[in-house]
Amino acid sequence: MDELTQLANALMALDDKLAACMKCGFCQAFCPMYMTTRIEGDLTRGKIALVENLAHRIIEDPEAVNEKLSRCLLCGSCQANCPSGVKTTDIFLEARAIVATYLGLSAIKKAAFRMLLPNPRLFGTLLRLSAPFQNLILKDEAKPQNTVCAPLLKPMLGDRHMPKLAAKPLHSTVGNVNTPMGKSRIKVAFFPGCLGDKIYTNVSEACLKVFDYHEIGVFLSDNYACCGMPALASGDRQGFEKMVMHNVDILKDQNYDYIVTPCSSCTVAIREFWAQFSDNLPPRYRDAINALAPKAIDINALLVDVLHVSPKTQAKGQTKVTYHESCHLQKSLGVSKQPRDLIRMNPGYNLVEMAEANRCCGCGGSFTLTHYDLSLKMGQRKRDNVIASGAEVVATGCPACMMQLSDMLARNNDPVQVKHTIEIYAESLPL
Repeated sequence: MDELTQLANALMALDDKLAACMKCGFCQAFCPMYMTTRIEGDLTRGKIALVENLAHRIIEDPEAVNEKLSRCLLCGSCQANCPSGVKTTDIFLEARAIVATYLGLSAIKKAAFRMLLPNPRLFGTLLRLSAPFQNLILKDEAKPQNTVCAPLLKPMLGDRHMPKLAAKPLHSTVGNVNTPMGKSRIKVAFFPGCLGDKIYTNVSEACLKVFDYHEIGVFLSDNYACCGMPALASGDRQGFEKMVMHNVDILKDQNYDYIVTPCSSCTVAIREFWAQFSDNLPPRYRDAINALAPKAIDINALLVDVLHVSPKTQAKGQTKVTYHESCHLQKSLGVSKQPRDLIRMNPGYNLVEMAEANRCCGCGGSFTLTHYDLSLKMGQRKRDNVIASGAEVVATGCPACMMQLSDMLARNNDPVQVKHTIEIYAESLPL
């Protein structure tokens, strides 16, 4: 099938999904972009209007269309609160794919999404070769968030405060794991995600400690590719499909009950997007995905909903901690009470709620790379709410949110640590 035919078919399929939008504007109260800019074109309703005329607009000015569609965090706030049940996230992902097909991808994105991220061995080798040189570029800031800055790359990265790369990635220190289930009678395939493998290895290690404590069998590969979410968000269906097929080949022949991740974006990708955007894959992959997708579950939900971990008393420890709701965790997966229960399992912490806990932090994955000025405004508001809570620690269930929170707190010189909820729970367990 040629590209023009594919585009025509994609546009027709998109029309069917757009019909449900009543243009009521209810999304105004929930869209973080609109609440930041107050521009109608940044509102979900405005983008829907753009997509309705996509065929004409894409011919008139494809770059402008691409820019408008990129001004969305894909947080799912509008979809979770839409009275008409419009699948806005699906619509915007499909529209981005149409525009990317029409415009073509940049050489950098092609290299990242079609060569590096689908090939973890190649990606790992590249990181290993470049590791000795990172100290020439990165400057350690000695802040509670363990961030670094890059003065030499300021024209490209600005004043970003970034988490350090792990001294060694998880796949190098842990390798392949395949342990039998214990008293829990449960076995999981652990999918740490890119950030859990290469940056927040402490989060992944906390997950492994929890699995061991609860006698949960674990399958862990040292050759996982990215879940595909970055490619999908950029409209690169080809790169997305390559990553999905690589991971499915690893997961499909193993025996386990759940696919567990500490990253809500990975969970949503595996549980929802692998199946929704696998039309072009061979039938054997589609069948395997349909069997795998229902097994995907967030680590917080596994512990609370499956293992029934729950606090017996209200913890009132010395360390105040507040909780930030990850958009994908709460709005897409419906996981909100569970992370709070895990925090309360640690008697050393006292959970205090921040204002607007469920408001987007402004990361949005690649959104913070392309629209850092807007990401910064959203992140500063989140930082202000964290500080107003009086907390010494801010916890969340998403590594990408951890990166954004660390950046915002570090740039304000705030003495607040950033932790994953599973780290706080794991701290309460015996060694």
